[in-house]
Order: sequence, then structure tokens, then C-alpha cells
Amino acid sequence: MRQVFYLPGFDPREPETYWGLFRRESRITSERRGIRIAVSEPVRSADGISLDWDVTGAIDGATIPVRYSLLRWDDIVRARFPRSNLRRLAEAPVLWWRLWRSGYLKAFRSEARRFHRVILGVHLLYLAIVVLSLALAGAVASVAPLPGLATLLLVPLLAYAILGGLMRVTRGRPLYVAHLVDDTAFTHDHASGRETAMRQRLDPWAERIRAAEGRASEIVVIGHSSSSFLALEALDRVLALDPGFGSRGTPVTLVTLGSVIPWITLDARAEKTRAALARIGAASGIGWLDIRAKWDWLSIHLRDPLSASGLTAPPPGRIAILRVSIEDLIEPKIVARRRWNLFRMHFQLLMSSRAPGAFDYAAFVAGPEPVHAAVARLAAPPPLVQEM
Repeated sequence: MRQVFYLPGFDPREPETYWGLFRRESRITSERRGIRIAVSEPVRSADGISLDWDVTGAIDGATIPVRYSLLRWDDIVRARFPRSNLRRLAEAPVLWWRLWRSGYLKAFRSEARRFHRVILGVHLLYLAIVVLSLALAGAVASVAPLPGLATLLLVPLLAYAILGGLMRVTRGRPLYVAHLVDDTAFTHDHASGRETAMRQRLDPWAERIRAAEGRASEIVVIGHSSSSFLALEALDRVLALDPGFGSRGTPVTLVTLGSVIPWITLDARAEKTRAALARIGAASGIGWLDIRAKWDWLSIHLRDPLSASGLTAPPPGRIAILRVSIEDLIEPKIVARRRWNLFRMHFQLLMSSRAPGAFDYAAFVAGPEPVHAAVARLAAPPPLVQEM
């Protein structure tokens, strides 16, 4: 049995949302590829930290059983998103001042050109919304027949109310202002150790990953988006408990897709995450596949995550890289329609592909080729061509 441990990104939605997405895309993959993929009903674990379901792939008479476990941290996200506007107004300037003084912003811009534009642009848009709220409140107060002191009290109260309304309007698509502002705050609070809930959640998750050794035919830990760094932190916890993990016969693979690892590791205060990254990078018993999409503006993919984080570059082949073309996943006319829906594009790697030979998430999870074998194949140097 293949054991998959999936860690979603910064998302407040119930975990059943991901089960529904996987089941829907599995049906599409089955129709397109001739591989039958059956998905069971999901079950929440007794300890409340996971949603688990069984997946069965079948092709050419072979059956591939998969246990799919999703780490629940939607409750942690909901505790931080949406934050109150008062908290955003107090914390955002302090964070950006710290990041600017430390030199983070320059390094981040260099390593994550598009993602940097998104994060900076969203925060500038948030600043514009704050200024607009004040301007509208001032305009209303200027025509209100109130004494001076009452006007001074009215402006900030009215501006705060207007700000709340504008943030609700821009919370979802296509702007996602509140989401990305709060996600940025979470990332850097996690880097500094100020956020403790997620670190506590990773401890039992690491124990569960460790317990799968010997019971599963292979262990696959998949981190999407913000969980690209949370997945490697979870595996680092396993190695701290058991340095021999991954070297005793059960293949272990880390898969990062839509990765944003340098987003956190370039923060000067992210010593623990950088140390975890360095240890996983050196852990030869754990394979690593980084699935990259240059069309995904919410990911960082210019260099390997160790070099991008200011660490020693891994040896050639240590991190297998799979580059995915958007045209392999969806038709060009759909690409044109979705290109600027950044969150929809960010989730495209979790969906079915239209090209038979392209990366397809459901087929990757439930297909006949073991994940560790695919990683070894992708990491192998190209064969030498002999001249005649």
C-alpha cells in the first residue's frame, strides 16, 4: 500500500473540500487515461488532525492501493484569517519595516520575481484601501453638520467601518487581499516562532509519518503552497526522532508543488526552517521531487530551494525537478480565461491534465509507477549520445 501524507496550503476551508476535488479530478483522469481510480468516503481521524480516505487505481489488471491522509490545519488558518482590521493596521507596518531593515525584500525580489510582485502588490493595494477609507470618511465628515471634536471622532470610526466593508469585498477573488495579507503574516510569524500552533500540529503528524514505515510499500509526503516548507519541517521532525528513517527499505519521498520555500527561509528569523531545509537537503534516504510551474505566480521556482535560501547548493540529482506546462493541463482558450485568476492557477497542479503523457496529480497518486521510481527516473542524468 502506498501511503500519501498531503499537506494543504493556507486555506480555511473544510478538509472535505480537498477530498471532493480529488474525487472529481480522479473521475476526469479515469476517463482521459483509461486508468480506473476509485475514491472512498473520507473519515476524520479520532485525534482530529487528519482526513483520511482510500484510493484504488486499476490498470491492465494491476491494482494500486493508496491510503491518502490530509493534514488538517484549517482551524489554525481560521484563527488567523480573516484577522481584524485593527490587528492588520497594527502589525503589517511593523512586519514590513522589519523585512526591509533586514534586507529580506531585496533577496525576496531576486529569488521570486513574480511572487514578489503579487505579495508587494497586494500589500500596496491594502494600503490604498486604507487611504481610500480615510478619504471617504473625511469627505463624509466634511459635509456633516458636526462640531470639530465630533468630526475628529467620526473620521476614524467611519474610516474603520468603510475599511471593513472594502476588505470583505476584496477578500475573495479576483483580488484575495485579506487572504494574502494574512497568509504573509502567518508565514513570517511561523518563521520567527511567534506562531506556535502549527509547530505543535506538526509533532503528531511526524509521528504518524514515522509509524507508516514498514507498513506501507512507500511513503509520499506532499506539500502544496505554504505546506512546501511545512512538509519538510514534518520530515525533519521524523529524522530528529529516528535518524535512520527512510534507509531501512521503505522508500520515502518528499514532493513539493507550488513551492514557496524561500518565502520563509529568506527571513533572517527563520533559523529553524532553514536548518530543517539543510538537513532534508542532505538526507540521502529521503527522495525529493519539486514540481514546478513557471506560469504559477504564487510559487517560487527559479532555483533549487537550498540555493535560493542562501544555503549550500545540493549535489546534481539530489532534487528531481519536473516542469509542467500549463498547455498540457488545460486548453489554450481556458488558459487565456484563467490566467489572471491566480488562486485558480495555483491549484491547477492538483487537477487532471488533458495531455496523456503530462503530469496528472490523480494518476501520480494512484498510478502504477511508484513515486520513488518516478523520482529516480527524473533525477537520473540524460544518457550520453555517442557520435558515429
